[in-house]
Amino acid sequence: HTATLWKLLEEYGIPVFLFINKMDQNGVSKEALLEEIKKKLSENCIDFTAEKEELEEAVAMCREDVLESYLETAVVEKEQLQDMIAGRDLFPCYFGCALKMEGIEALLEGVDNYTIPYEAEETSFGARVFKIKRDDMGNRLTFLKVTSGTLRVKDVIGEEKINQIRLYSGDKFQAVEEAGAG
Repeated sequence: HTATLWKLLEEYGIPVFLFINKMDQNGVSKEALLEEIKKKLSENCIDFTAEKEELEEAVAMCREDVLESYLETAVVEKEQLQDMIAGRDLFPCYFGCALKMEGIEALLEGVDNYTIPYEAEETSFGARVFKIKRDDMGNRLTFLKVTSGTLRVKDVIGEEKINQIRLYSGDKFQAVEEAGAG
């Protein structure tokens, strides 16, 4: 399924971080796996667990303007890395064993350090509806995830008026006056 997912991510322009799992198994070679990934997915899949100098040199080879900058300064800036990842010019690879929690922290730190935070417009409301059902009293409940902006009681969306907002935790809920993104 990796090839199918890779094509979909490419089609939709989604940046990618790779975690190569089960590195604790006998006979597994990080170098061999990385070469296979480069052949099957992209030459710009780079080992982000490598030493700093080796990493920066490999990253610089992924895009010409970064290479020129690197040759002048011998440094790849964090903003350049973020831009390359966001533009799908670079695919950071991390290695480990998820079951033993090896490499997970490095992956999460990489995602935190090298992604550009999304800042939604405050005024625009957006949400994804994932379920609609009725409660015990026959009231229609719409389960959604607010993706941007704020939803408030008494707001009108389309032809529907928001009568109540509930934050659920299992079967229990708490009524609130508004719900923001997240």
